[in-house]
Amino acid sequence: MTLRARLTAAFLAVVLGPVLLGAVFVGMTVTAVNRARAVERLDRAGAAVRGALDALCAQLRADATAAAVAGQRPAGVTVQLRDASDHPVGTGDRPPAGPWALCGRSNRPAPYAALAARAELRNPAGVLIGYAYAVRPVDDALLDQLTDVTGGATVTAAGAGGPMRRPVDGPLPLAVTVPAPTTPVLLPVLLGVVLVAAAGAVAAARWLAGGTTRPLAELAAAADRVADGDLSARVPVRARDEVGRLAATFNRMTREMQSYVAALTASRDQLRGQLGLLGDTLSSTHDLQRILDVILQTARAATGAQSGVVLLIEDDELVGPGLRLPVGSGLLGCVAGTGVARRGRVDRDGPVLAPGEPACRTYMAVPFNIPDSVRGVLALYDRVGDDEFDDADLVTLRTFAGQAAIAVENVRVHEEAQRLSHTDALTSLYNYRTLKDSLRREVERASRFGHRLCVLALDLDRFKQVNDSYGHAAGDVVLVEFARRVRSVIREVDLAFRRGGEEFVVLLPETDAPGGIVVAERLNAAIRATPIGVPNKPPIPVTVSIGIAVYPEHGATGPQVREVADDALYQAKAGGRDRYRLAEPDRMLVAVGGASGGPQPALPGAGR
Repeated sequence: MTLRARLTAAFLAVVLGPVLLGAVFVGMTVTAVNRARAVERLDRAGAAVRGALDALCAQLRADATAAAVAGQRPAGVTVQLRDASDHPVGTGDRPPAGPWALCGRSNRPAPYAALAARAELRNPAGVLIGYAYAVRPVDDALLDQLTDVTGGATVTAAGAGGPMRRPVDGPLPLAVTVPAPTTPVLLPVLLGVVLVAAAGAVAAARWLAGGTTRPLAELAAAADRVADGDLSARVPVRARDEVGRLAATFNRMTREMQSYVAALTASRDQLRGQLGLLGDTLSSTHDLQRILDVILQTARAATGAQSGVVLLIEDDELVGPGLRLPVGSGLLGCVAGTGVARRGRVDRDGPVLAPGEPACRTYMAVPFNIPDSVRGVLALYDRVGDDEFDDADLVTLRTFAGQAAIAVENVRVHEEAQRLSHTDALTSLYNYRTLKDSLRREVERASRFGHRLCVLALDLDRFKQVNDSYGHAAGDVVLVEFARRVRSVIREVDLAFRRGGEEFVVLLPETDAPGGIVVAERLNAAIRATPIGVPNKPPIPVTVSIGIAVYPEHGATGPQVREVADDALYQAKAGGRDRYRLAEPDRMLVAVGGASGGPQPALPGAGR
């Protein structure tokens, strides 16, 4: 929605809102008054009908009493005598057909043929001998009589209720009805007033909105031209109000922007070469020191500094080319320790420079951080022209410090990714992918130089029981400790791999079968010697079964030798676990050691 439309809508809301609310209020009030009057007429009509029924019942009671006491039969009233069992006796008048509604009783809500009142007949001894009934038929004459007393309402038999219909309490099921209230002439008048006010408000709103938004539209059009690069755009100043002052300010701003753009264009050309070099370096190399050198050179060129230094934190020390400072000591150590950037003059603002720290008169130093830690300090010294560094220079240096932080983090992530692509995340041993590459490479080397390559296939005994009894977290602790003990036994040139689960492989370059047996015995002893401690659980005793195969005696390729080592491992499992087996060239296995020491017979079958 445009500003003009919003202003028009706001004006209409302000003008027409009270008019509409007033019209609605008046209309609702008139309707409510008419309804209240109709309800009041219903109340009066109901009261009049109840009074007429009470008077009629009183007359019927009097007639029944007169017939019972004096035997009189009043004119216009039907009288019937009944015995004590309420059965008709004597010749009496012919009464209307039933049912009768008795005065003074709450009768069922059904149509009645007559309204009756009764009196008791007693003998001289006071004994009840019967009843005398005075009966008045419920016919149109009676309803007309009751209607006449309502003053304009209509009396009918009781039926479904409605807003202008109300039942009457009494012995007869009757209801009174009044005409619905008519719409007064005031409502059309109110509607006409609202329509006239709306037409006038729309015209006034369009005029006011147009006069207000026209200069703003001109200003917006000029701003669009400036956004498209046309800094010569100007806005006509039509008045001295707020909008006029805004137009004048806009014109002054565009003139100043033209001069700023000229200055920025010159500085942009100066920095373009350095920033291009910085971007190329950051994107094309993982040499951390080269990246930091380029960042330092670019920062010096951007701020006019004569010298500078980039230091990284290693073991609570700031380390750089030919420089090592304790964190917290001197200017650079203070910035690294507090993580707060500083700028100023050494003789005025301090701090005292630490021994070995570059000498300077003015300085500016900022830390560069990765999440949750400071990884180094970027510092510049002595601006060209003997001027001090200002806040703009500090902002610029923070930008380059951010680039340095990204560089450090990228190198770290790259190194970590390289490590994870070759190692198992839990045990830090080489993974299965590296095993295949290393086995192929070591077999090629052994074949080229005529050496032996010993392959050990290892499997932790009953490791599933460890997971089931102690939990998988304890199983992870066992795997990590097992890998540590394996590394402690083998040589630096030997390679240990986690093949998957509790299965491991060790490659022993330039090692024959006797040498492999020695390593296997050491591994069995190292794993068996001490149960592995697990937090909040008893120590877990662990043993390992080992299969031994040697290239080229047990296979012409790496996969063949590894398969023979697996077969030997299965035989070690079948032979009682916690032992090793050496495969023979024809894959017949011979036991060469076990948990109890000494040779063991070869056993068929396999199982873990």
